[in-house]
Amino acid sequence: MKNTTILLSVLLLINFYSCKVPATITTKNTKNTADFTIAFGSCNKQYKPNILWKEIKKNNPDVWIWGGDNIYSDTDDMAKMKRDYNALTQQKGYAELTKNIPVLATWDDHDYGFNDSGVEFHKKDSAQTLFLDFFKVDKNSPRRKQEGIYTSKEFTTTKGLIKVIVLDTRYFRTALLRATKESKKRYLPNTDVNSSVLGAAQWSWFQKELNTSKADFNIIVSSIQILSTEHGFETWGNFPNDVVKLKNSIINSEAKGVFMLSGDRHLSEFSKTTVENLNYPLIDFTSSGLTHAYRSFVSEPNQFRVQNVVSEISFGLLQFNFDKKSVSMQMRGENNKILQEINQIYP
Repeated sequence: MKNTTILLSVLLLINFYSCKVPATITTKNTKNTADFTIAFGSCNKQYKPNILWKEIKKNNPDVWIWGGDNIYSDTDDMAKMKRDYNALTQQKGYAELTKNIPVLATWDDHDYGFNDSGVEFHKKDSAQTLFLDFFKVDKNSPRRKQEGIYTSKEFTTTKGLIKVIVLDTRYFRTALLRATKESKKRYLPNTDVNSSVLGAAQWSWFQKELNTSKADFNIIVSSIQILSTEHGFETWGNFPNDVVKLKNSIINSEAKGVFMLSGDRHLSEFSKTTVENLNYPLIDFTSSGLTHAYRSFVSEPNQFRVQNVVSEISFGLLQFNFDKKSVSMQMRGENNKILQEINQIYP
C-alpha cells in the first residue's frame, strides 16, 4: 500500500510539472499600455496588395498619419488621380483601420503631380481640391481657401496634450537644382536666400503654430527627410538655409518635445542630432514604404543615422507615456514584427 501511494505521488508530480507554463513567455504582440498611440507611414501603391493595414490595426492606434505618396498617380490628369484615390478606398484593410479613428495627411510628389515636382506643377490647385475631398475636409475649412494643404491638430488626453503639425513640402517648394552627370547625386543644395521648401506664408504659419503650442509633445510631419541630407535625392538638405531656419524656429519657440516624421525614401531609419540651445536631441523618424521598399539597399551616407537602415516594407508606431515624458518610436513590418526601436525621454 505504501509503495502504491508513493507511485501515485510521483505520477501526480510529473503530470503537474509537465503542464506548467514556462517561466518566460515571448509573445509577438503585447498589450498596448501607452497613453496614446500614433501609427504613420508613406509610399503606398494603391494598385498593389496593401498587406500592412491589418498589422497596423493590431496596435489599436488612436490616429493614423499619412506621410505622403498616399497613392501613386504621377499625372496632371485629374480624372486619373480621382480614380487612383478611389482605388485606395477599395483597400479593405485601410477602410477598416480608418473607420473609427482620425486621419491626418500630407502629400508627396506621386500624389501631388509628377516625380520630384514642386512649385512649378501647373495642376497643383486641382490636385489640392482632390486631396481635400478624399480626406473629407469640411467645405468651410480654411484649408479650402488657402494655398497648400498644411494643417495642425491637437489631441487632448487625460494626461496631456499632443500637437501634430503637418507641413506641405510640395506646393511652394522651389524647383530643385539638378546635379551634373559627373556627380553621383541627383540634386545639389540651393543656397539662394529666396529659395524655400515651405514658402513665406507657410513659414509664418508654422512658426506661429510652434510659438503658441502648449503641448507636451509636438510632432512635425514632413513628406521628405529633414536631417538626412547627404544622399543627393530629395531632402531639406537641398535647401540648407531652411534647415537652419527650422532648427532655429524650434529653439526660439521653446516648444516641448519636438520631433519629426518623414517618408519618401522607400526605406526607414532614425536620424538624431544635438542642436545647440535645445535641451533634447532632435529626431527625424523616416518610415517608408507601406507597399514597396528599397530592398537592394547597400549603403548611403547619413551622419545622423541611429542604428541601421530598414529596407523592407514597414510602418511607424509612436507610443506616448506622459508620466515618463517618453516616446517609444518603433518600425514594424510584416506580422507586426518590431524591426527597430528607440525610446526618447523629453525634459
